[in-house]
Amino acid sequence: MLNVDVNAFGKVAVLLGGHSAERDISLKSGAAVLESLRRSGVNAHPFDPAEQSLLQLQQQDFQRAFLILHGRGGEDGTIQGALTWLGLPYTGSQVLSSAIAMDKVKCKQIWQSANLPTAPFRVVNRGQSLDKQLIAAIVHELGQDVVVKPAAEGSSVGIFKVNTMTDLHDALVSAFQHDDVVLIERTLKGKEFTVAILDQQPLPPICVEPMNEFYDYHAKYESNSTRYLCPTGLPDTFNKQLESLSKKAYDTIGLQGWGRVDLMQDEQQNMYLLEVNSLPGMTEKSLVPMAAKEFGIDFDELVLRILLQTVAD
Repeated sequence: MLNVDVNAFGKVAVLLGGHSAERDISLKSGAAVLESLRRSGVNAHPFDPAEQSLLQLQQQDFQRAFLILHGRGGEDGTIQGALTWLGLPYTGSQVLSSAIAMDKVKCKQIWQSANLPTAPFRVVNRGQSLDKQLIAAIVHELGQDVVVKPAAEGSSVGIFKVNTMTDLHDALVSAFQHDDVVLIERTLKGKEFTVAILDQQPLPPICVEPMNEFYDYHAKYESNSTRYLCPTGLPDTFNKQLESLSKKAYDTIGLQGWGRVDLMQDEQQNMYLLEVNSLPGMTEKSLVPMAAKEFGIDFDELVLRILLQTVAD
C-alpha cells in the first residue's frame, strides 16, 4: 500500500454525474471512487456539475478534483479547460489530449499519421444525403460488415453493428441522434483486448469475450456473461506487443496519468487500435481496476495513485 499523507490532499471534489449520455455510469464510478477515498481517510466530497456551478468549487474551498465524469463535458476537454481556468489541480489528461481522445475520428487520423494500425474507416457528416449512392460507396470501400459510431460518444452509446445496406442506412440515421459526425469502421472479427495505462506504465492486458457477437453497452455494464481474461492466457511475447502498441497509441495522443486503450484483431490475427479512453470507468465491472489488481494494486491504492497525479513534484 502507498505511504501517503492523505491530509496533504486537502478537500477533494469527486466530479461525477454531469449531463452526458453516460451520466448513470459516471454516478456509479463516482460513488465507488468517493467511497474508496473516504476509506483511505481523504476529505472527499461528491460534486455534480449538472447540479452545481463550477464556481462553487472555489467558494467551497476545494483544493483539487478527482475527475470521474464520463462522456461529453467530462472527457472532451471541457471540464479540464474550466478547472485549468479556475486554477484547480485535477486528475488525468489535459485539455487538448482529452479532446482528441474523445473524438474517434481525430484520434484515428492522428494514429494513421503516426503509422499506427487502425481499422479502415469512413466519416459521414450531418447534412450529407444518406442516399443509395453514398451507402453503396461505403459498402464498396469497407464491405457490408461495419460498425457505425458517433464520433464523440463513449460506453458504446449510439454504436451499431450492421451487415446489410438497409441496416447501414438506419444505423446512420440513429447515430446522428447522438452526434453531427459519424464514423463507419470495417468490422474486425478477431479477439478483443484492452490495456490500461497508469502513471505511464501499461498494466496487464485483458482479453474481452462477450457472449454475443458485439461488446455493446449491455455487455459492458449489464451482462454477467461477458468473460474477462486477465491474464490473457496468451504468450508473454504477445502480451508485451499489446502493451507496446497501446503505450505508443496513448503517447501519440498525449495522454497523461491514466487511461485505457482498446484493440482488436482481424481474422488473420493482425492487431488494430479501436479507440482510447482518457477517463475510464471505475465501477465493479470496469477494466482498469481489474488490470490493476492483476498488477498487484488494489482498488483503494489505484484511486490514491490517480489522485496523487494532482500533486506537483
